[in-house]
Amino acid sequence: MSSQIIPTLPKTSSILDLWRKKNDRLVRQAKQLTGDSRPSLRRQQLAQDTLEGFKELLITLQGLPAAVPALPLELTVTCNYIILRASLAQDFTEDLTQDVQRGLERVLETQNQLEPKSQQRLLELWHSVLSASSLLPELLPALHCLASLQAILWMSTDHLGDLALLLQTLNASQTETSEDLLLLLKSWSPPAEKADAPLSIQDAESLRDVLLTAFACRQGLQELITGSLPRALSSLHEAASGLCPPSVLVQVYTALGACLRKMGNPQRALLYLTAALKVGATCALPLLEASRIYRQLGDTAAELESLELLVEALSVPHSPIHSSTLKLLIEVELLLPQPGPASPLHCGTQSQAKHLLASRCLQTGRAEDAAEHYLDLLAMLLGGSEPGFSPPTSSTGPYIPELCLEAAAALIQAGRAQDALTVCEELLSRTSSLLPKMSLWENARKRAKELPYCPFWVSATHLLQGQAWSQLKAQKEALSASSCSFGPCLRTKNKTLKRLERKNEAAAFWQKAQTQPAQEETTWSLPLYLETCLSWIHPPNCEALLEEFGTSLLESCDL
Repeated sequence: MSSQIIPTLPKTSSILDLWRKKNDRLVRQAKQLTGDSRPSLRRQQLAQDTLEGFKELLITLQGLPAAVPALPLELTVTCNYIILRASLAQDFTEDLTQDVQRGLERVLETQNQLEPKSQQRLLELWHSVLSASSLLPELLPALHCLASLQAILWMSTDHLGDLALLLQTLNASQTETSEDLLLLLKSWSPPAEKADAPLSIQDAESLRDVLLTAFACRQGLQELITGSLPRALSSLHEAASGLCPPSVLVQVYTALGACLRKMGNPQRALLYLTAALKVGATCALPLLEASRIYRQLGDTAAELESLELLVEALSVPHSPIHSSTLKLLIEVELLLPQPGPASPLHCGTQSQAKHLLASRCLQTGRAEDAAEHYLDLLAMLLGGSEPGFSPPTSSTGPYIPELCLEAAAALIQAGRAQDALTVCEELLSRTSSLLPKMSLWENARKRAKELPYCPFWVSATHLLQGQAWSQLKAQKEALSASSCSFGPCLRTKNKTLKRLERKNEAAAFWQKAQTQPAQEETTWSLPLYLETCLSWIHPPNCEALLEEFGTSLLESCDL
């Protein structure tokens, strides 16, 4: 049967024309769906129907023996299928790599160069295909489009070594020693498609531009995190000049602002943040960064205003990606990972922003505002359900009991002692039962691992109660509460757990904590509620008190 098909295939131009027309019709159909005003579910169904059309056409083409005249169309259909499938899923799955591999094998089949699959890695397949001397020129545009998709798949899975080698081969510079992906991407010039070529949803040049912008953005952010600020500035400028949709442009401008802030140029940083706000895609990121810059400048009023606007911005629900538009192209966002807590683009949640606002009000002496923000935050977190005392979702955020302690401190600072007592009583009712039994070693060890700071929460609560009663002129109650507070707790010489050799370590730890400047990058500082308490009570031997606290804290964490 194959002996009858192979010699007649070049003569069946009418069949190839029909298949090409079907491909072109499906491409036009896909492009019309972008920005379509029809309901989202209807558009999704039409997009899935288009995807099925490409799949059926690809199966038809690959059902015939591989032949050079049909390969430009077959590879174009393969690319269209991969682009549409990845766009609809907003993800790159492993089987997309298999589609690329099948396309390469089909090319090698026409050259009688295909080795058993087990003997050739994907990169070797690419080298074989691109170095085949008998390839027709009209095949190169489709191959470069397929190569751009391979590059996207490798970038998304961090196979950057393979990506660099592929780009060197595409640039016809196999002996090139440079591994600078940004330079290799900028040097790559895909051949232009002919006017009569089958239509593509997205051509190689467009995909190359997406790769270039995405990699520049990723590299710039990584360099910003690691402190390579001049290189980060260069990479981010490259990203900003590339194919940036509005949402990515906001991220790049914000990252440029963060970079310039760290380089000691806050005024220029503010210009980029203003530009980010003018883009209008989202304002939360630039507002958070602006608050950091104003804090660095000492402009507390502007800092707090930025944080208030940030809380408001984060209160607006984020729209699902398909709610208003249907993305049927591979865009830069798809190649950018979600920012983690260490990223300058990590904005956090509304409650985290609210806590930042409340704590900054407390630290800057705006006690009344701090009290209101803390009460709003507690209502947000505790309303309607029993709160658990588990660690927060963000490794940098506080436990809920610590929020309660900070709230009580703010209320006392604002002269609202009775409200502070209410918060303290509620906190004690929830934490007292969680204290481990001191006489039972195994139980104490287990519970302290689960809640290492629970004894200190209880002690701090008593300390705050004592201050609140003192503010209300109730001396008896104040003395009673104070007797249960930090001093006696930390000076108690028990928990067989006391290790005197840790005292030197604790003293050094606390000395560093007290002398280190309060900066954003500081990994640990005195708890805000304890810092506020110490500012009121001025104990006669504050340093010894802190040393005892440090020793006990280190031991609790090591249980």
